[in-house]
Amino acid sequence: MNVSIQTLRRWDKAGKLKSFRPHKTSKRYYRKADMDLFLEDIFALAFKWWSNQPLPADPKPEFYCPTNDYFRFRLDKFNKELENAEINVDIPLLTAIAGEIGNNSFDHNLGNWPDVPGIFFTYDLNKRQAVLADRGQGILNTLKRVKPSLQTESEAIQTAFTEILSGRAPETRGNGLKFVRQVILTSSFDLFFQSGNASLRIDKKTNQLQIMDYGVGLIHVHGTLAQITF
Repeated sequence: MNVSIQTLRRWDKAGKLKSFRPHKTSKRYYRKADMDLFLEDIFALAFKWWSNQPLPADPKPEFYCPTNDYFRFRLDKFNKELENAEINVDIPLLTAIAGEIGNNSFDHNLGNWPDVPGIFFTYDLNKRQAVLADRGQGILNTLKRVKPSLQTESEAIQTAFTEILSGRAPETRGNGLKFVRQVILTSSFDLFFQSGNASLRIDKKTNQLQIMDYGVGLIHVHGTLAQITF
């Protein structure tokens, strides 16, 4: 891994990359599976699957949720692994916002997936991040059904995170992405969210949405991509 012993000890103490000792006086050992996952950039894997045109390669089975039932199963596994790892975060809220983002993908694209149905969902407890992606219609196409005046993905993201649209209510757990925004503002979590050619981050100091428009042609993909760090 090309790092010093001191760095490994800091990572171990912080829970970033845990070692174990077969006996109290033995050397520290690392599981190969933990090292492989630590070296793997799951956000890069999600982005590649999400943005590849015209069609992505099949993701690893453990990353792909073809149905909402399968996603709920994976979300429950995520919750249990967080509890077993004894990570000091609000686990119910963390799984709730991941569940909200994943459920949106299935609810808003049911029967209308442009190409590949289902979502990409995985997490890395060592790096404290979870990523979700879908190749659905995206926020703009979804919201234009109830707010035809929307013209860009940037406008659609702003609306999705700030406005309650009567055509979509009632939604569970705080009205979809508005609920996600509120959790991010009041917790230690951070969120990166992208739909098509626009992305969002939430500035906790100002309670403002930082929305970036990448412009037409710079990135031409449909669907959504999200990274939660905890």
